Amino acid sequence: MHTLDIEGEIRSFVITNFLFGQSLDLQPADSLLEKGIIDSTGVLELISFLEDRYAIKVADDEVIPENLDSLRNVAAYLTKKLSSPV
Repeated sequence: MHTLDIEGEIRSFVITNFLFGQSLDLQPADSLLEKGIIDSTGVLELISFLEDRYAIKVADDEVIPENLDSLRNVAAYLTKKLSSPV
């Protein structure tokens, strides 16, 4: 799956579940935490979505801002995770 496709799916999930259908000019590099779009519970919801949708396991040591704090970071993390041998 292409990174832009993944980014689009993550964007749709975030807009639907956290912004209630309003994009609020959400940019790919915007920090989801700093903008108040998601909180710690939201991070858990995002992880659950990623694990269910992409059949992956997000390890505890992977729950870091570099992986999960923006649409771009999530897409890059997933692309790398999906291309790694299990």
